[in-house]
Amino acid sequence: MHDILALMNKNNKGFINTTDPVFVLFGEVTSQSPLEILVEQRLPLDEDQLVLTRAVRDYEVEMTVNHLTETDNGPAAHTHQYKGKKKFLIHNGLVIGDRVKLLRVQGGQQYVVFDKE
Repeated sequence: MHDILALMNKNNKGFINTTDPVFVLFGEVTSQSPLEILVEQRLPLDEDQLVLTRAVRDYEVEMTVNHLTETDNGPAAHTHQYKGKKKFLIHNGLVIGDRVKLLRVQGGQQYVVFDKE
């Protein structure tokens, strides 16, 4: 998140004197590794030009849980408490074929990928 805010602040310094505002664009992921997005079927962007938000990348969250595991009907049926802070991986990463929404940062050198369908 810090990278996105720094990028926006850097580009806002000349905002008043520009006639090149931010644009919303649409694209499709054509390669996963290295990441490549084809914007509006004509402009290929590579990962160096892309800033990814949490909505379009895998990330971990820490959650507090407090419950019992489910009972299994097998020979070793049992329950136990599952409690405390646990890390969970959120699978939001982009895959080939994902349709994405991007913001072109002022100047057109970088693009923020902020959502996918």
